Amino acid sequence: MVSSTAARRLAALSIRARYSGDVAQDQTLPTLWLLSDARNDAGLEKALARMPRASGFIYRHYHLPDPDRYRRFWALRRIARARGHRVILADSAITALEWGADGMYGAPLSLWPRRAGLLRLATAHNPREIALAQRKGAHAVLLSPVFATRSHPGGAVLGPVRFRHLAQLASVPVIALGGLTKAKAARLDWPRWAAIDGLS
Repeated sequence: MVSSTAARRLAALSIRARYSGDVAQDQTLPTLWLLSDARNDAGLEKALARMPRASGFIYRHYHLPDPDRYRRFWALRRIARARGHRVILADSAITALEWGADGMYGAPLSLWPRRAGLLRLATAHNPREIALAQRKGAHAVLLSPVFATRSHPGGAVLGPVRFRHLAQLASVPVIALGGLTKAKAARLDWPRWAAIDGLS
């Protein structure tokens, strides 16, 4: 259930969204992104404080029940906003607006609103998913996994060559994801990248 404070915030954001148009036109997409997860939760405050100003933060925390997930989001959102980070919520557009996020990530593409005043980030692993994300109005695509990850040990990876080939198919910015650290990001030499463990 949405609190009265959240309801007022939703109304204000909804009004603002009606006049803001498509957010991608006038907002710069960060080059560095941190994704939250159960395994990096304890270090998120320090990680957010260490990241360059105006980076990006994707809050997932799927492991928490809704009330705890909401409280944790707000605690981390305060820290992120103090550093000028963009805060993206892995949830629906309605929830992203209710919680005061800058954008949405991970919701089914069929449910994406075209003019909710939110930055829309999609995930992709192949050409079909890149094309679908673009048709649905994604502002950027997280393309993965570039390298081996703890999330999917032993799973297939794209590797730098395949990653670049797929990224060139996209007409929107591509954010590299999967097994990335600062050293591997330097090796990949791609302008935008994201990590869970690699930035925690």
